[in-house]
Amino acid sequence: MYIPAMGRDRYRFLEPDAPHFLTCTAVKWLPLFAQPANALILLNSLQFLQRERGLLIHGYVIMENHCHLIAGGPGLARSISSFKSFTARQMVDRMRERNSPALSLLVWCRDRHKSDREHQVWQEGSHPEQIEGATMMRQKLEYIHNNPVKRGYVDDPLCWRYSSARNYEGLDGLLDVVTDW
Repeated sequence: MYIPAMGRDRYRFLEPDAPHFLTCTAVKWLPLFAQPANALILLNSLQFLQRERGLLIHGYVIMENHCHLIAGGPGLARSISSFKSFTARQMVDRMRERNSPALSLLVWCRDRHKSDREHQVWQEGSHPEQIEGATMMRQKLEYIHNNPVKRGYVDDPLCWRYSSARNYEGLDGLLDVVTDW
């Protein structure tokens, strides 16, 4: 569900502590998270937010150019903003250290109105949709867990390392996930 808003992003967090389905996309859909080190930056940041800010993750998948989360908790909008800001800085710093040619793409892809930064890693917004019951929760979880299957990367969602599918089968995953909702 969304509420039309003024400004560039029409989606809003309705009940900030309630679980929301979120999508965070790399600028121009660049495959930045195909490198395990960049995916690890995302995972580490989410773990920090779980530990320090009470972020509750109900589901996630990290793909090569975007990630989906079902998350809630106090200050969710602020946590997602911090997540995107911190991970962007970490990835840019990593690219600088490695003298990566991808760094110039992040300059070229930067939205012109983003005059406060040299590089842009994330597209604007996270398109939050509040989860409104168990049916919607199951539908969104099925969608994110099957994302790697639909892309042809794996035959079984349990085989995708960067996903909460394993958590829902009682197996160890890369992040702690709240599976009882």
